[in-house]
Amino acid sequence: MAMNLIIQGKDIPTPTLKQLAKLAHADEIRAWGPQAFCLAGADARRKDAVAAQCEAQCLDWGYVPEERKLRDFGLLVMDMDSTLITIECIDEIADMLALKPQVAAITEAAMRGEIDFAESLRRRVSLLRGLQESALARVYEERLRLTGGAETLLDAAKRAGVRTLLVSGGFTYFTERLKARLTLDATAANTLEIVDGRLTGRVLGPILDAAGKAARLAEMRATLGLAAAQVVAIGDGANDLKMMAEAGVSIAFHAKPVVRAQASYALSFCTLEGVLPLLGEPGSRRAA
Repeated sequence: MAMNLIIQGKDIPTPTLKQLAKLAHADEIRAWGPQAFCLAGADARRKDAVAAQCEAQCLDWGYVPEERKLRDFGLLVMDMDSTLITIECIDEIADMLALKPQVAAITEAAMRGEIDFAESLRRRVSLLRGLQESALARVYEERLRLTGGAETLLDAAKRAGVRTLLVSGGFTYFTERLKARLTLDATAANTLEIVDGRLTGRVLGPILDAAGKAARLAEMRATLGLAAAQVVAIGDGANDLKMMAEAGVSIAFHAKPVVRAQASYALSFCTLEGVLPLLGEPGSRRAA
């Protein structure tokens, strides 16, 4: 079946594009932006050969139905830590207590799926007991940075009428501020207990884990009256897999191998702007 093969990366040489077009039996090379090209009429049965060639060249790729358009989607769901933003907030909070290596090790194990997320979160948060609430503000103001392409992706989604949901196993302190900053439609995360201006080392209420993320997606999808095929989910860790399984299109963003293996697409080299061509949205065109 003929599809559009999207190739993305920095400074893709013309000979490489021609080689991939020949490999994929594509009819035409179209420029879809400074770092994105569409190989129209590509044969999806050549997927394995294309994947091997792109991996060797450090390029992102994905087969996309020719008729797909961004406006066909109704909901974009994203993870926060190491997806919408460049940091793991809890690791940076722990750094205020010189505990970043210990907490980061637990974070990594949880993202690989080696530790139950709820238990890992309780263990990490317990290490933060006694930290002043002002440390959260420092992390937000001094260390939190948006991932490259985040605002471009969100702006394009809004123009297309796509609603946005940020779901995180992290904390409401950060998701609520990002909601206001980026005018997101909805957010869901965990709430740190704070008493007398200090963290108690506990999380209030049920922990938002993998099942919780999936449930929030399903709730908003139902509220909007959307089919699964109209939902896009982006994540990077094992805690995102259930959420991603609820979406018609799932994108593993600079993700762990277990996530890349189960996602519709994987972006390992591009910024978040690279999501748009996978949803049928060309960037600014230039000559091929």
